[in-house]
Amino acid sequence: MKGISIKDIAKQAGVSPTTVSFVLNGKAREKRISEQVSKKILKLAAKLKYKPNQLARGLRTGKTKTIGLIVEDIANHFWANVAKIVEEEADKYGYKVLYGSTEDNLTKARGLLEVLEYRQVDGYIITPTPNLDKEIEGLKTARKPMVLMDRYLPQIPTNYVMVNNFQGAYDAAEYLLELGYNKIAYITTTSEQIQMKERFNGFSAAMKAHKAALPRKLVKKIPFTASNEEAVNQISSFIENNPDLEAIFFSTNYLGIYGIESLKSLGKKIGEDVAMVSFDDHDLFRLHTPGITCVSQPIHEIARNLIQVLMDELNQDSQQIRQVVLPAELVKRESCGKHLKAVAG
Repeated sequence: MKGISIKDIAKQAGVSPTTVSFVLNGKAREKRISEQVSKKILKLAAKLKYKPNQLARGLRTGKTKTIGLIVEDIANHFWANVAKIVEEEADKYGYKVLYGSTEDNLTKARGLLEVLEYRQVDGYIITPTPNLDKEIEGLKTARKPMVLMDRYLPQIPTNYVMVNNFQGAYDAAEYLLELGYNKIAYITTTSEQIQMKERFNGFSAAMKAHKAALPRKLVKKIPFTASNEEAVNQISSFIENNPDLEAIFFSTNYLGIYGIESLKSLGKKIGEDVAMVSFDDHDLFRLHTPGITCVSQPIHEIARNLIQVLMDELNQDSQQIRQVVLPAELVKRESCGKHLKAVAG
């Protein structure tokens, strides 16, 4: 079915297409179009359910009122929730969001950037993959409004919004140590990106501050590309090879979920046989019995700040680079129960 055009509205309103265009683009007062005519055009546009062609409007005005959002994995609880709130916040400013997942893959990230450029998005919110430096530098050189999220590129000064990964992981390790756990394993990804480095640095700094050992054999890295079954098997083998470990810290929520499955397959009870903490919350952690202690990221605040920083860029309200680092919250649940009960007693 053919969409309603500006010419259709103009014909019914008895005015020129140019007059309709001015009204729909908010230039009625500037072009001295009467309020009566403006109201008539807007009423007709609403009645006919007119939807502007974003690409055509972009050619005329230089703005498409769209934002490109690139995340790591839209199926992941954290990224899905951030995307949902970004969409809600962008809508308050009259912007629509186009988004996609990179799966932490450089080729996919480049492909998404090409699509968003073709769609002439006004601004970008990007979770950079490894080696995306050239593309980020290119957007910056072209003065494209942009804000990075979850991580940043140390060598390229850019806007970004992220959580304090160092502090979050430090608090988690310190909590386990204060409960009396000593042999604590650290399970993470093979990613060398800044947010993962900061989580490991925070965790190891807490261990060092409390004079606790973190031997190499208690650090396990799982490839991001590993299938669910491969990841569960690797974690299970790691736990079996370290029968004396008392607690495990998982650096992401999806690894934490694999960890629950691994411990269950080994017949180990979380909170009794081994304590568990994960970075990033998840509905499963809240609903699981026992509840899983986690380092929770302030999803609403992250999304709101992302949009605010980007809107300031789009409206040229700020010429300074904005780098927002939000605090993480340690949410204490029953997965660290054994020592907790001992201390309480």
